[in-house]
Amino acid sequence: MMQEEYRANSKRYEEGISFKRCGNSGIVLPRLSLGMWHNFGSVDSLHNATKIARHAFDNGITHFDLANNYGPTFGSAEENLGRMIKRDFKPYRNELVISTKAGHLMWPGPYGDGGSRKYLISSLDDSLKRMSLDYVDIFYIHRLTPETPLEETMQALVDIVRQGKALYVGISKYPPAILDRAIAFLKDQNVPCLVSQDKYNMMVRDVENGVLDCCTKNGLGFVAFSPLAQGILTNKYINGIPKGSRASRPESFLKAEQVTPELIEKIIKLNNIANQRGQTLAQMAISWVVRNEQVTSAIIGASSTEQIDDNLAALDNLNFSSEELQLIDSITK
Repeated sequence: MMQEEYRANSKRYEEGISFKRCGNSGIVLPRLSLGMWHNFGSVDSLHNATKIARHAFDNGITHFDLANNYGPTFGSAEENLGRMIKRDFKPYRNELVISTKAGHLMWPGPYGDGGSRKYLISSLDDSLKRMSLDYVDIFYIHRLTPETPLEETMQALVDIVRQGKALYVGISKYPPAILDRAIAFLKDQNVPCLVSQDKYNMMVRDVENGVLDCCTKNGLGFVAFSPLAQGILTNKYINGIPKGSRASRPESFLKAEQVTPELIEKIIKLNNIANQRGQTLAQMAISWVVRNEQVTSAIIGASSTEQIDDNLAALDNLNFSSEELQLIDSITK
């Protein structure tokens, strides 16, 4: 279905989302960023994906986050964004921060996975073609691969910036000690790391054990993904697994067996706290992440424009009492 010509909301910066500086850099990011891990692939409706992306930008969400293997199928989220850029967002390219990543499996054989120079540079070349871009704003190494020397991976990031294929580099899912070494290498090469990205939500707090402090110490921003724990931290699963949810889809990383009675009991308790705060559980989960001063932005996924609006409303109440925080800790830790 052909959509009407897109003209962005002229008041997107007056009425839209607030921004936060990314570490010690000159870049600010919206408090919520749009992730294209799900709902933007070849198995999804391009018409719906386009509506979501337009609505996000119309509300000041200027950061679109991708990876080479987002889909499914691999690469198809980038291809669909490329279609949107050609049709809708080309006039607004300078207003967008577009990030992509490489590090997980992308193509068969020994050169389609990991942190090697060959993989990272060839993967980004392919990503740029798929997205119809000359450069990305942020290019991430997507994961740590211990079999690759850290210096090789970091030097590839340095050269990618020097070649003009990325303006900034980021690091995703590195433990604090190795993250610290990687940051030092990049700084020594005069290509300082902009940002670290990792999973962070009420249920998963590994980054509190060093990663957040490492970012603060070194002047990096921190971007949180999965603030809703792939939908677990919503009221979606209170009465079981609904049809069409992530846990019901075979290609999803969230499996039905993970939605246990014990987990549902925790969700119900958290939902009661959210109701007392005048929020949905999803809104409280996002508020809980974004309230942390060490978090620059949280990546949201959305299957509808209504979800975008619901998530944006979370920013209206970022204040938690000490009693609320203690109660959340007693349920989730």
